Amino acid sequence: MTATAYQKIKELLIESPKTWLITGVAGFIGSNLLETLLKLNQTVVGLDNFATGFQHNLDEVKSLVSAEQWEGFTFIEGDIRQLTDCSKACQGVDYVLHQAALGSVPRSIADPIATNETNISGFLNMLVAARDANVASFTYAASSSTYGDHPALPKVEENIGNPLSPYAVTKYVNELYADVFSRTYGFKTIGLRYFNIFGKRQTPDGAYAAVIPKWTAAMITGDEVFINGDGETSRDFNFIENAVQANILAATTTDPDAKNQVYNVAVGGRTTLNTLFSALKEHLSTNGISYTQEAVYRDFRAGDVRHSQADISKIQNALGYEPQFDIIQGIEKAMPWYVTNKK
Repeated sequence: MTATAYQKIKELLIESPKTWLITGVAGFIGSNLLETLLKLNQTVVGLDNFATGFQHNLDEVKSLVSAEQWEGFTFIEGDIRQLTDCSKACQGVDYVLHQAALGSVPRSIADPIATNETNISGFLNMLVAARDANVASFTYAASSSTYGDHPALPKVEENIGNPLSPYAVTKYVNELYADVFSRTYGFKTIGLRYFNIFGKRQTPDGAYAAVIPKWTAAMITGDEVFINGDGETSRDFNFIENAVQANILAATTTDPDAKNQVYNVAVGGRTTLNTLFSALKEHLSTNGISYTQEAVYRDFRAGDVRHSQADISKIQNALGYEPQFDIIQGIEKAMPWYVTNKK
């Protein structure tokens, strides 16, 4: 069997370790990136202000790596809204993985100013700091929300519509700033448009929790599950390990044509909320938890896109990305973690 691009780059990183910066390292995606990189014996600097990240995520990573690997991690408690914190974090770094942001469409509608300050001003601070530190690569978390009201499926990177929320505006501005930095300063970046990522260490708590951890937590405790709309809203749900792969491939690419680009990061599938509800019930059952209630339907949520599905051919061709998990495989792998970590 031929080794994939991802397998090859992991072997290369073990042979020739690098220094990485992960912003938002205590968050869901950031902590999964940290775990993977430390297991590859990399040196990692992490920046977080714990606005949406948690110390217990870092503690869990520590429990999953060796003592020697953990010694390769340096944590900086800081804020991307402060240029001095960004500059400190970028010193001596090869690769930047910028994950820090205030996520959630509803949160941005409730507080557009806070979302703007973190996602636009903070992003600009990181671009300036990384450029001035002369890092080798800068990969940032973009979002499928950028597609807005564009109706075509699957979503192709070059075709976007009007933003439907302040959050979507901020993520689109990130892409505009990244492009301008390439044209103006020759500082090339890669943006990864995430599609509904899920997996371990994704919090089920709070008003802005993502659907999979939120529903799973409710089912485990026997609470009601609420579906916004008729349940036929669909998403391209993407397991966290696929997103980790995309970040590492993007950060390490040496192809100049692959840089100053944005890429969809997804599976290329489409799952309705009704189908998701049934799949979560089934996989909870195989983990010893029976949920017999029916879902409760309520109004559609403001700012939500009706259907979302990614065309992933661009990232496959440019970076060698190959998703290792579809939604069912991802749920199967994530469910034991949700059950073990139930409150």
